[in-house]
Amino acid sequence: MKNEKTMYGGQAVIEGVMFGGKHHFVTAIRRKDNSIDFFRLPRKKHPILSRFKKIPFIRGIAAIIEASANGSKHLSYSSDRYDVDPTDDEKLLSEEKKESKLSLILGAAAVGVLSFLLGKFIFTLIPVFIAEWFRPIISSDVGQILLEGFFKLLLLLAYIYFISMTPLVKRVFQYHGAEHKVINAYENGLALTVENVQKQSRLHYRCGSSFILFTVIVGVFVYLLVPTDPLWLRVVDRIALIPVVLGISFEVLQFTNKLRHKPVLKYLGYPGLWLQLLTTKEPTDDQVEVAIASFQKLLLLEEETEKMERIG
Repeated sequence: MKNEKTMYGGQAVIEGVMFGGKHHFVTAIRRKDNSIDFFRLPRKKHPILSRFKKIPFIRGIAAIIEASANGSKHLSYSSDRYDVDPTDDEKLLSEEKKESKLSLILGAAAVGVLSFLLGKFIFTLIPVFIAEWFRPIISSDVGQILLEGFFKLLLLLAYIYFISMTPLVKRVFQYHGAEHKVINAYENGLALTVENVQKQSRLHYRCGSSFILFTVIVGVFVYLLVPTDPLWLRVVDRIALIPVVLGISFEVLQFTNKLRHKPVLKYLGYPGLWLQLLTTKEPTDDQVEVAIASFQKLLLLEEETEKMERIG
């Protein structure tokens, strides 16, 4: 019987991996001189988000907002430093103080949330207009919704495939695979060595890639409840239903994760795992080393915080 493990999450960044725990977020990146550098942030408790994260179908929205906000800070850190020699960090820090007006007004967290929403709007609405173009051939509501879902999936797969061909994104996808391997090794109770981690699968049921695919599938069923004509109403409905689709998709993701060790039922999560074949790549030992360093640093910080809380 497997030991019960705390569920940790993470994401790949440029030349590194970020992991999040109950109290902290930690990013480790490989620097230009081959050293490993760390970026740490405490997990701030937001009263409103904390309440929302306890409500089914709403907690998914809260989790997405939090993940987008925190992820953008760590991604910004990695993109600023991965190709900079550590001896130039002092100069880099002075330049960071001269933030743009947009950053000063919105901040990295808000930019991350807005970027996610903008991407969601684009991938939601473009398939609507493409499907509408085929209305003279397929005019029924069901046919239009299925066609819309098909084009949304096609657009998603094409986007992931083409960006994965760029060297930078390919390396990010390798770190994504390293992140999953570390989590799988930890959840399987294995020592976090490069050898043990490399033997693990690069796929994981709780991955955000699975969540994205579930939004496509869930959207098809949700859109069956509203008309597809006229076009303006269809567009308004799609925008209004974005929180609904996201909320349900998050619950589906959690549900498939709970069933991942159940015979037959585990296959419910396979569509998401298949998408991860595109969004993750097999990492090198050096990349796995960075992911392990990030996770071990997080575990150490979490343990220290728990001790301080017990003493306090």
